[in-house]
Amino acid sequence: MHVTVNGQPREVPDGARLPSLVADARGVAAAVNGVVVRGSDWPSTVLREDDRIEVVTARQGG
Repeated sequence: MHVTVNGQPREVPDGARLPSLVADARGVAAAVNGVVVRGSDWPSTVLREDDRIEVVTARQGG
């Protein structure tokens, strides 16, 4: 199945869930089709054909 992650096309298995896109979810936020997904909801968030996922990582600096 095809999805877009941070503007890049990506193929994932049918039934893939949001955590499968991120190796380490600490300090990471994600939105699916423009809707922010709470961290506690990631495991139950099933991806669908043509979903647009944005994944951002918090960074510290000055």
